Amino acid sequence: MRRVIHALERISAALVRTMEGSEALVRAVVEAAANHLSAEWVAFALVDGELPDARPRHLVRGPDSAEWPDLATVPVRIRDHVRHIHTGRADDHPHPAEVTRRHLHVPVRLDGRVVGGFIAWTPEEREIDGTDQSVLRILAGQTAAALQNCALHEHSARLYAHATQQADDLKARNDQLVATQAELGAARQREVLDVERHRIARELHDSVTQYALSAGMHIELVRSEIDDERLRGQLDTAKDLTRRAVEQLRSAIYALNERDGCADEDLPSMLRRLSGVHMPDELRVEVRIGGKPVALPADCEQSLFRIAGEALFNTAVHADASRAVVRLAYTCGQVRLTISDDGRGSPDAVRRSLRASVVAPSGEHRGLVNMQTRARELGGSLTFRRARLGGLQVQVDVPVPCAPDRSTP
Repeated sequence: MRRVIHALERISAALVRTMEGSEALVRAVVEAAANHLSAEWVAFALVDGELPDARPRHLVRGPDSAEWPDLATVPVRIRDHVRHIHTGRADDHPHPAEVTRRHLHVPVRLDGRVVGGFIAWTPEEREIDGTDQSVLRILAGQTAAALQNCALHEHSARLYAHATQQADDLKARNDQLVATQAELGAARQREVLDVERHRIARELHDSVTQYALSAGMHIELVRSEIDDERLRGQLDTAKDLTRRAVEQLRSAIYALNERDGCADEDLPSMLRRLSGVHMPDELRVEVRIGGKPVALPADCEQSLFRIAGEALFNTAVHADASRAVVRLAYTCGQVRLTISDDGRGSPDAVRRSLRASVVAPSGEHRGLVNMQTRARELGGSLTFRRARLGGLQVQVDVPVPCAPDRSTP
């Protein structure tokens, strides 16, 4: 009875290895059988095609508890038994009568069919009795159920891993879809904005600008028929106002039609193009480039381009200037952009207007605020001072990384 109890304890200890997988389970049940029978040799094997997920398909334990993974090296009688179990013909294998009391073969059954078997050989001093056969049958029956549970557990684990991977893939694809939708939405917004900007530009060009030009022509006609100098002076003022209105309209139309620059243009080319488009005839604009031009980040070039455009627009509309100079200087660690004119602009007045717009924004002088914001976003600074030409100078300093010196090894 004590021996049976110890055997059942070993069987229970072996079967709890189910969650560790079929390989750990097979080793545990073979060890339990060997310990119970004090066997010299114990072999476990599965029928080919049965419990296909179970591994290993056979396990041979020899003297001194050593495993023999290679069937070619085990004794012939043991190798033959294992191969007969694999082929499902273990019952056809003859057992010599003189070793029957020291040899035991117990089939492993599952749902009424044989799926494998245990084979054991005990030493001469250890004979196998009916109790041993009962214990091994219990172990065989529990092993079959445990192996099936192992297969189900491993299959469930694979399904769970596959489902988790699919869920991760779906999440990644959903994130990509959301990002793509956001990009499409942004592209659509830009397209709608461009269409609306071009529509407004066409309306300004085809209606408001034409009305202003017509008003100027009528003023000139009336002026030519009046001899009163006081009235002629007032008409000259009105004519000048309409001219300035047309210039502002042209600048606004240019700004509305202007996109974010061309992808194949660098900043110097963009500034040259800006200086020659929609500038008043009486305003002469020069562009000067200092240092060796280097490629800047696209957002940096666009921001500097916009600052230059806003400064030239203010010069053309408000400064009453005849000349403007745009300088772009490249140095190691910095890019400096200056827009100078010979107009009547006052640095102090511009600073006051900027401070007033920041403290109490009303929409007026919005261009100055935009210039300052763009400069700060680049980590740079915006300053206003008196230009050598006599008017206002707008200066933007932006830090940039130094280009590597390719001459040094």
